[in-house]
Amino acid sequence: MYDIIKLLFEICLFKKGPQDVPYSVWLLRFLMAVYVSVTALMLSIHFDSLAVLLQLIIDLFLVVGFVWLLLFVNRGLGRFNQTLSSVLGTDAMISFMALPGMATLELRQGGLTVLLIIFALMAWHWAVMGHIISKALDKALSFGLGLAFLYLFGSYQLMGFLFHEVVGVN
Repeated sequence: MYDIIKLLFEICLFKKGPQDVPYSVWLLRFLMAVYVSVTALMLSIHFDSLAVLLQLIIDLFLVVGFVWLLLFVNRGLGRFNQTLSSVLGTDAMISFMALPGMATLELRQGGLTVLLIIFALMAWHWAVMGHIISKALDKALSFGLGLAFLYLFGSYQLMGFLFHEVVGVN
């Protein structure tokens, strides 16, 4: 377990890539469970159980579909397991670090400092996802960052459309 956490952290520090993640169906399922758990914790700070469940289902569908589509178009589906494991694991790790800040913001405390930390974690998440995409597709980092931005922006827009309370619209 320590080795997996260390590996994911090294991916977050741009020292390793998805190619370093072992090909393991068990690991993918485990990281998917961790991802769902951390995301559920994050969402349950603000939403009721039904909204959390629906957002989890859509979010998981989006991330799996995005990774699959990227690799399918690039003819690299052999890397699907490792790439998805990397995306899910690093996202769960960064989101776990953001939990205290998100809870503080939900309580309307912490102010600008907490908000800046959350923005820094969001930027880090974007950079890590871009790094993973660029390594998985054997493309330049700028290409990976562009695709990561499109995915994150698009998924946020879709969630905002489907769940108006995500963006604060009543």
